Amino acid sequence: MSKNHNDSSDKPSNPSRRSFMKGFGVTSLGAVAAGQGLIGSLEACAPATGSKTLGPGIVPVTLRVNGKNVRVNIEPSATLAEVLHEQIGLTGTKTGCDRGACGACTVLLDGKAVCSCMTLAVDTVDQKIETIEGVGDDKRLHPIQQAFIESDAMQCGFCTPGMVLSCKALLDANPNPSDSDIRKAVSGNLCRCGTYPKIFQAMKQVAQLK
Repeated sequence: MSKNHNDSSDKPSNPSRRSFMKGFGVTSLGAVAAGQGLIGSLEACAPATGSKTLGPGIVPVTLRVNGKNVRVNIEPSATLAEVLHEQIGLTGTKTGCDRGACGACTVLLDGKAVCSCMTLAVDTVDQKIETIEGVGDDKRLHPIQQAFIESDAMQCGFCTPGMVLSCKALLDANPNPSDSDIRKAVSGNLCRCGTYPKIFQAMKQVAQLK
């Protein structure tokens, strides 16, 4: 007895574009991961069993800011820039682009310059946070701040806090930076007023004092 050519069992499967791409993507990722050793890396990045999960609501954390412990209640999604500026009141930390492109929100985390608008506040617990308010005050300026004034290295001043902190991170790590080192250190800080030559001048002045 011949088979009915209209029997659906003989018809080739006709997967949807969505299911095809989903299967193709998973298979391809597995092949690439296996070939490049990424599977082990992904497993290593997985949260440890029993690790504490924060959220989804507001959580209390203690941040170490400018040498003092500060207790704040924050959303797990809150950026460090938002918490510093809006909750702790350290308004020297500016938010410009809010995407890590202008450097106005630069702060120091354990001595390294980072964009606080791209850093979750909950990820900075147990780290030393330094803002422009912790660098100097009106009674005793930091040498970098004094050099900025003497070199006229600022105009509108919006970028200045982040610029000073980027310069401080460089000088703390390298007391005698080259011109190339200075340019690289402030390459992530956008100065719309174009005071870069004065900033380089100020940095050289401070380097000579060290």
